[in-house]
Amino acid sequence: DVSSPKHGKVDPDNVPHVGGNMWAGGTGGRDTAGLGGKGGPYRLDAGHRVYQVSQAEKDAVPEEVKRAAREMGEKAFKRRLKEIQMSEYDASTYERFSGAVRRQVQSLRIILDNLQ
Repeated sequence: DVSSPKHGKVDPDNVPHVGGNMWAGGTGGRDTAGLGGKGGPYRLDAGHRVYQVSQAEKDAVPEEVKRAAREMGEKAFKRRLKEIQMSEYDASTYERFSGAVRRQVQSLRIILDNLQ
């Protein structure tokens, strides 16, 4: 069961973590920031293979936990914007322009990686 969203512990060795309720950047778990899980406050990619919980499990997360996760994610987003001295307007403008060229940038990165 999910209880309350949190960032989770950071593994200094960046070992892949699947399931559980402890590690930031894990996959398929609950309550912590990561990918493929349920009830976490925001997505956090530690670069590992993603294990996805079912949509039914995600739908079963209580509304108060979803609300707390959204609030925590929004606070983290605003804190990050402040750290990089960016307003919400700046972020939406950046996302609009960045989104328009995202595929081309990804293709260019692949080409450059292959050339190296």
